[in-house]
Amino acid sequence: MKKITFVLTMLISLTTYAQSPCSSGRYANDVFTNFTLTSDVIYGQNNTWSGANNQLKLDFYEPTGDTELARPLIIWVHGGSFIGGSKTDNDVKTWSESFAKKGYVCASIDYRLGFFPFDSANAVKAVVRAVQDLKGAIRYFYKDCQTTNLYKVDTNHIFIGGSSAGAITALHVAYLNDPCEISDYLNASAINTLGGLEGNSGNPGYSTKVHAVINGCGALARYSWLEAGDVPLCSFHGTADGTVKYNRGVVNPGTPLMYLDGSRMLHERACAVGVENQFYTFPGAPHVPYLANTAYMDTSIRFVRDFLVKQMGCTETALQPANNPLQTANLYAINYCDGSPVNEVCSSSGLTEYELSLNVYPNPSKGYLYISVDGAQIERLQVLDLLGKKHLLMETVQQEEFDFSMLPNGTYFVSLRLSNGQELMRPFIIQH
Repeated sequence: MKKITFVLTMLISLTTYAQSPCSSGRYANDVFTNFTLTSDVIYGQNNTWSGANNQLKLDFYEPTGDTELARPLIIWVHGGSFIGGSKTDNDVKTWSESFAKKGYVCASIDYRLGFFPFDSANAVKAVVRAVQDLKGAIRYFYKDCQTTNLYKVDTNHIFIGGSSAGAITALHVAYLNDPCEISDYLNASAINTLGGLEGNSGNPGYSTKVHAVINGCGALARYSWLEAGDVPLCSFHGTADGTVKYNRGVVNPGTPLMYLDGSRMLHERACAVGVENQFYTFPGAPHVPYLANTAYMDTSIRFVRDFLVKQMGCTETALQPANNPLQTANLYAINYCDGSPVNEVCSSSGLTEYELSLNVYPNPSKGYLYISVDGAQIERLQVLDLLGKKHLLMETVQQEEFDFSMLPNGTYFVSLRLSNGQELMRPFIIQH
């Protein structure tokens, strides 16, 4: 009888313990008064764009006096156009402090910065390096959990996010999962030279799995990389963002670099393929408006709080409901959260049947390209540069071979309108 009583007592205790975080208000409220900061933790190392060896460091925030043995982790990535910024920037610092008081542990990471020349090809390499470093940080916490368990992280709940370049990095870690997806930007040899998408930033052999993404004013190179079954997404973005566009547009951190699909496009895509997502629009707001505006920062904290509470399985009332987008998504035909008809025939890869059959080769090219779309007639062809300047316009295209040898070296986009009205775009590189 004593044994039975003991077992029942233990089961009740374990059940109470399992339910205690949500029932005590943890994750939803500031259940801790203070946080403890451990600075400059070395999580890996790798070579910079110039070849110099670089130690990779993070700052770790945890609730002061916390006794929880398995805590959800948020890894924050700062912005700065992949050329500047720090793990102590105001946004990632504020988020880390705020969510540590709610019972999360947070890591704000530094990653390799810089690229030259300042062009699209090298910008893509900078993104890949940042992706590799964030994956190294994720592996660092998986390794710790399986060895010393110093940080008491629940690896079933690892979230990644950030602002601008940091959000771009987190989005690509979550949704870019095949080197062939960036073959239009970097060939296989260049990707391998960099160390592949996983990279060599430390802690090899451990997982890089994450459980949701927090996207502050970020973008993906192509929305179609977000596919059915991918991890949930939380996004917030200003409609007047001139750096990383709200819809699709050229990212412009002072110099136009390349086309990216902004948060509005990712929201619509997530709706289309059934990926859980929440989206908040800041009407008329510029790039990363919460950096210098306390009200915007409070809104972002409340919105992320609501999203993460749900990911943790808690049932707290939302503090900051989603703000419906005010603009229509442009360029791509994708379906909407309100159930509007789908104008896109999708394959399992997430690309339309015409996107899949679009052939642009060789790439890079010395000037002569073959361009065709299986089963469709090209009604109009344009060639644009990274500034959006039109270099060529052809109506009612009949041929498949094109002479672009008059174009100087650089990255361009071929923009096609098919006879069915669909718009396609593909980057290509001219190297004489």
